[in-house]
Amino acid sequence: MAGRETAVQGTGILLVTANVGSLFEDPTNLQKTWLREFYQTIQTHTPQFVALHCQEVGGKNYEASMSHVDNFVKELLSSDAMEDYSRARVYLDENYKSQEHFTALGSFYFIHESLDNVGQFDFKAKKFKKVMGKEVCSKTLESTPMLEKEKFPQEYFPESKWSRKGFIRTRWALDDCAFDLVNIHLFHDASNIVAYQRSPSVYSGTRQKALNYVLDRITDQRYENLPYFVFGDFNFRLDAKQLIQSLTNNAIEKTLMNKGEACQITFQEPVDGRKLLLTVEKKLFDYVYPEIFQEQNGRSFLKFDRELSQFKDQLHELQISFPPSYPYSEDSRRGKEYMNTRCPAWCDRILMSSSARDLVLKPENEEKSVVYDNIGPKVCMGDHKPVFLSFRIPLGAGKANANKRWCCVVQ
Repeated sequence: MAGRETAVQGTGILLVTANVGSLFEDPTNLQKTWLREFYQTIQTHTPQFVALHCQEVGGKNYEASMSHVDNFVKELLSSDAMEDYSRARVYLDENYKSQEHFTALGSFYFIHESLDNVGQFDFKAKKFKKVMGKEVCSKTLESTPMLEKEKFPQEYFPESKWSRKGFIRTRWALDDCAFDLVNIHLFHDASNIVAYQRSPSVYSGTRQKALNYVLDRITDQRYENLPYFVFGDFNFRLDAKQLIQSLTNNAIEKTLMNKGEACQITFQEPVDGRKLLLTVEKKLFDYVYPEIFQEQNGRSFLKFDRELSQFKDQLHELQISFPPSYPYSEDSRRGKEYMNTRCPAWCDRILMSSSARDLVLKPENEEKSVVYDNIGPKVCMGDHKPVFLSFRIPLGAGKANANKRWCCVVQ
């Protein structure tokens, strides 16, 4: 089935980003649902190459969750739904005892039996190696030559406090087409109140600096520059100051102070009754009409999604047509609702270089064959909904460099 589609339409690609921290806090209830929805996405789009980039693997306490992580990996590698994917590479950062290195990132790659000539780049030997069999690599990611992994320098972290943020880069060649895949996790908003204090927020500036660092690393002169896809939890947030002003136009704003710092901001209607519209605290964003963030898939709030505009000459994204991907309820009975901890935002994204966008939007690709959407919109997938991009690389898309790619393949 998939093999015939490859011959006619090119190579089917499925890129998925998923912050999976919630799965390891409640594996009994969440993991089964999550995997079912993931497998359904594969069944629907029938890709030949699947890249799953996970963040927060293991949840808040990796050491306590290691057995759950092992079960998650074993299920993905041995499930009936994935039986036609005869080759796989799994890279898990399990070095949780090292603050200087631990990122909690996990990168999973699955290759369908119908796909020939798949190479993965060895960054030390500077050659592609033919991918055969299934391999899981963990704990020693710093030393494996098949990827580049970095945690951001300590001075990039807010207040120089370590957290699990960084990136993993791999490089692939599918027949005559080569590209980079980058798993990324950027810094979150530590306080809703601080995010509201100025536009753009201080956190936005921190993310911009870190993303620039990644782009500089993957486009430097150490290796040939190729099309690249960067997908993960960017933690992009809506411009809080501009958004709140829009939501609470003409409302009465009151700030509660504690030890000289704002600890709560409330917004009340100015008319009789003084209805409370919004309460903002460090980890509370309680708006009286939360359902508006899902109306028409949140389209009216995209104008406040501005962080990517700083990279308009380097990074591109397909049109967003799904609701904000975070923060959904972790209650399995309320999977369509947002928590009131943060303002909903499109944190989870799939971005690409100009040359990668050209691969996705080749004229040979029918519009219906390119899909950018979320996974599990009607069920609980944890606090983040996974986001995917499905497309096909037409035959011959990389033929200009075909000989150069495969003359270096090590069998």
